[in-house]
Amino acid sequence: MKNLSLMFLILTLSLTSGCSWLGWGDDDKTEEEETGFTEKDFYEKIQSSLNSKNWSVAISNLELLESQFPFGKYAEQGQLELIYAQYKTGDFESSIASADRFVRLHPQHPNVDYAFYVKGLSQISQTGGFFDSFMPTDQTMRDIGEARGAFTTLTELISRYPKSPYASDARKRLVSLRNRLARAEIHVANYYFTRGAYLAAANRGRYVVENFQQSPAVPDGLATMAQAYYMLDMKELADNSAQVLVANYPDHPALTDEGKFDYERRLLVQEDTILDKLSFGVIKRIKPPAFDSRSTYDRVTREAEIGDENESQNSGKRSIWSKLTFGLLG
Repeated sequence: MKNLSLMFLILTLSLTSGCSWLGWGDDDKTEEEETGFTEKDFYEKIQSSLNSKNWSVAISNLELLESQFPFGKYAEQGQLELIYAQYKTGDFESSIASADRFVRLHPQHPNVDYAFYVKGLSQISQTGGFFDSFMPTDQTMRDIGEARGAFTTLTELISRYPKSPYASDARKRLVSLRNRLARAEIHVANYYFTRGAYLAAANRGRYVVENFQQSPAVPDGLATMAQAYYMLDMKELADNSAQVLVANYPDHPALTDEGKFDYERRLLVQEDTILDKLSFGVIKRIKPPAFDSRSTYDRVTREAEIGDENESQNSGKRSIWSKLTFGLLG
């Protein structure tokens, strides 16, 4: 009898532990009860990290929020805040990837324009380098792939959402990007002059004139066309380009005091070179043409870029929503 009772007890304990191991009997217990954290708790913790600018902790918790509550109340807002937090840490590649993902998953979301906007800001930030803060450089001399990407993104933002609260700032940034892209084309044209590739230089100048008509680089585009066509012995095209330059930009440095394009002055002789000194002036090196009239026509460029530099100075004690929307709300 005792043996029977002992066997019954062992069987009962085995069944109980088996049910527990298989998860039976716990169907009513949610993940929130398991961890002690609700979705709201997670989100409030994230807001605290964002407010204190603890971006790395905020990013970790935002990623955890999405994995734990992928269809929760704060899931989509969390994805937007992740884009912003990654942008603030300087992880621009991740911010761009997160923005692309949000647009792909939520194309009809009421705040999808925000994803486009922060993506554009990240692409603009990629155009600078670490040493730019210490030694300012001419960004138009850099690879312009990221600038082209930012231009495309912000153009798409304005095209799709013309009434977006971010459209106005996007337009201002597009002016700066447009000027940068146009000036980069002139740099390439100047390089082609050094290689004797005059047709390629003329094509670059024409591209600026046709595609960046409001850019301060247009006068240099016309000057490039005039000089390149002249060196190709295409006098009619050269004179036509020069006439347009004279009519619209009479102060261009390529023009004489009489208002004529000085083709020969562009072919300045480089004096005081080593060859010049060693040969007592017999051997001189011809300096290829190069055009850069920014000191005359680039007055608006700096104004268009002021907004990029003032963001950190004006942050103050704004609410996190104000920071997330770059001052538009809150």
